[in-house]
Amino acid sequence: MALSRKEVEHVARLARLDTSETEKEMFANQLSSILSYVEQLKTLDTTGIEPTATVLGRVTAFRDDVVRPSLPVDRAIANAPEPDEGFFGVPKIIT
Repeated sequence: MALSRKEVEHVARLARLDTSETEKEMFANQLSSILSYVEQLKTLDTTGIEPTATVLGRVTAFRDDVVRPSLPVDRAIANAPEPDEGFFGVPKIIT
């Protein structure tokens, strides 16, 4: 599927791209090549093939949400550069 120069200019305008004449020609060739490849993919028979989000077959491993003791405050701020009354001291960013 070949894209016309006008179609490339339309896509560039939608993407807010300022393109030169050379770039328009290059993009027309590249986009046409991509669309031709997609047309080839459309001819493949995919009946019986389930859509997949990943080809690796990984499954997210969830663990039970169990309440357990957290890190004590004194250990949590032990290496903090400027601990302040049980809190992390951070520089003021609002002036």
